[in-house]
Amino acid sequence: MDILRDHVAYKIERSVGTSSIFNKPLVSLVVPAYNEVSIVEKNLAKLSRYMESLEDEYRWEMIVVNDGSSDETGALIDAFARTRDNIHALHHLNNFGVGQAFKTAFDHCRGDYVVTLDLDLSYTPDHIGKLLCKIRETGAKIVVASPYMKDGRVSNVPWLRRVLSVWANRFLSMTAKGDLSTLTSMVRAYDAKFLRTLDLRSLGMEINPEVVYKTMLLQARLEEIPAHLNWELQKAEGIKRRSSLKLLRHTFAMLVSGFLFRPVMFFIIPGLALLVFALYVNTWTVIHFIAQYQAVPEYSWFFTRASVAVGAAYSQFPHTFIVGLLALMLSIQLISLGVLALQSKSYFEEIFHLGTSIYRATREQGGTEHR
Repeated sequence: MDILRDHVAYKIERSVGTSSIFNKPLVSLVVPAYNEVSIVEKNLAKLSRYMESLEDEYRWEMIVVNDGSSDETGALIDAFARTRDNIHALHHLNNFGVGQAFKTAFDHCRGDYVVTLDLDLSYTPDHIGKLLCKIRETGAKIVVASPYMKDGRVSNVPWLRRVLSVWANRFLSMTAKGDLSTLTSMVRAYDAKFLRTLDLRSLGMEINPEVVYKTMLLQARLEEIPAHLNWELQKAEGIKRRSSLKLLRHTFAMLVSGFLFRPVMFFIIPGLALLVFALYVNTWTVIHFIAQYQAVPEYSWFFTRASVAVGAAYSQFPHTFIVGLLALMLSIQLISLGVLALQSKSYFEEIFHLGTSIYRATREQGGTEHR
């Protein structure tokens, strides 16, 4: 009788334990890697230990994407993945960029939440827990780790990259008309269900502002947490970052992203400023014409006198005529392009909303059929 009672108690305890395990949210940690042979084993081990510390609250899996590394990074990732069932290695034959690495990983994520992190651990692993806490607390669709918001910090980053990053994010924040202070950070937590509804196109780092832009179009909630971006580890160990990020290409991508957020800043505002300048210059053109009109002999026909006055004014002040007319023409063109850009943006938003709705319905229908 005692044996039967103990067996029943064990079955109940095991059943409750299993149930509690599967009630925990599943977190998919996505880590892209490119030519990181000097740090890959050590940093993946650090990430694994940190994720193990969260196991009272979360289940987890780690997806490491080798983005076409030319060194032994891929082999080391494979070896590390064999140590645990919940660590998965994916490989690109060529280096496509961090955007494609993310998209490849997102297609394989099974989690309720997706967290992206750089393998160099310039953002320490404890940011993962903070991101997850914020996304669950607020119900946001995306939470971004921001070193540029209040209480955020940046340490040991080369001055040129730091300046470019700061101003790129200020520029994007201004064009996005949102409250985010950092739009380029790749360290984020996503609501996985929402993430699957986004059709992402970018291959490089520009995927980060693209995600923010499309999230804003869908009027989904975005949040930030203060973060510490620190390159101390690389500096201390003499590691040279061999990122595929090219500064000029990145700068151009940020300008394109800013244009997508608010094309009015690129066309209509400069066009209006140029129009004011053109009106000022052309006012002097009119003044010079009136002065010459009064000075030339009177003709019986008004147009003859006006033609002579225009010719005399132009011969004395040709720059006024040329600058005024060119500025007026250019301002009209810029304003016209701005109106067309706004119209195209409006069409894109309508199509994007429609496409997202269709995509969601298709996925939900597919999920129902599988069940």
